[in-house]
Amino acid sequence: MKVSRRVLVKTLLQGVGAALVLRGREGTASANPIEGEAARSSGPLTVRVSRPFDAETPVREFLSRLTSNERFFVRSHFGPPAAEAVRPESWRLTVKGLVKDELNLSLKELQQLDTVTLTAVLQCSGNGRAHHRPKVPGVQWERGAVGNAEWTGVRLRDVLQRAGVNPQGVHVQFQGADRPALATVPLFTRSIPLAKALHPDTLLAYEMNGRPLPLLHGAPLRVITPGWMAESCMKWLTEISVRTDETPGYYMQQAYRIPETAVRLSSGLPGSAMVPVEQMPVKSLIAAPAEGDTVRPGPVTVQGVAWAGEMEVAKVEVSCDDGKTWEQARLLGDGQPYAWRQWQYVWNARTVGPTAILCRATDAQGQEQPMTSPWNPGGFLWNGWDRLSVTVAA
Repeated sequence: MKVSRRVLVKTLLQGVGAALVLRGREGTASANPIEGEAARSSGPLTVRVSRPFDAETPVREFLSRLTSNERFFVRSHFGPPAAEAVRPESWRLTVKGLVKDELNLSLKELQQLDTVTLTAVLQCSGNGRAHHRPKVPGVQWERGAVGNAEWTGVRLRDVLQRAGVNPQGVHVQFQGADRPALATVPLFTRSIPLAKALHPDTLLAYEMNGRPLPLLHGAPLRVITPGWMAESCMKWLTEISVRTDETPGYYMQQAYRIPETAVRLSSGLPGSAMVPVEQMPVKSLIAAPAEGDTVRPGPVTVQGVAWAGEMEVAKVEVSCDDGKTWEQARLLGDGQPYAWRQWQYVWNARTVGPTAILCRATDAQGQEQPMTSPWNPGGFLWNGWDRLSVTVAA
């Protein structure tokens, strides 16, 4: 069934209101159980959509190497599934399609495979959509639909090897237990190329930051495709199917696709082929100071994070005069692919009055974060220079 973008966006965004900050206390009751879980966090999340619950992490949280489970951004197409569908004791993972032996695995059986832990950024493809001009429909994420976590689980490769992939298998499809409220809305089903599925760092994760995966983040099992955008990281995973081709349907063939070549806005919508969103581009964010802060003259520590998908971050540059001059920041810790890298720069603030602080990152292959991100009709992959305004006090 083909669904028009306009109809689907209207359906999925019902209930969108003005963004609000959700500040909850332990044990606070909520009419919406999803909001209730978020409200039990020790800090606020900025809610973009209430039903299904979509909320982003305040950028000040990015002063930490890891983003806590409670403050990690949340993206759901339909919201968590019914409790019985994801109860660890009765949950099962089915592996089928172009395999020699179909599998039906319990969580305990999965956990008997070799365990792997890696640190990786998880980022919504629409993170930064609010910055695209002209504006595009969809959740108006600003900067915080991203986080960095330690993921523990088993290699997807090991599961596929146990099933035995037939030579005709080219794509691996994922299906979660979540379901839309309306029968007219298609299931959220996605696939990735077999090569990415067999990569030793592609995981089926059941822990996040050393704790069992939370419900809002896909418990009891989710896919982690390090270096790729989060739409391939299926939550509440229940089914894996090996196919000869990409998954059909709206969420693979119409949504989460970008023009193969840059769009010329003067010519209207792109005439080039649309390809799936996959790898993260290089990107950096300023975590401190905050937008609108007033700072004292003298040394001011500017700090933030940078990441580059499957690449390592090579450098971060900072401008404290609205892009007129740039200086290199100090990278903290050891570099590694998939994870973000913290950085710091000490700015000697001398000129009194308002100014703009900018940052840009470069990856190990020399790809530099652009001043502005190429426009696309889905508002995906925004990675323009991060910018905030501050005032140097008299």
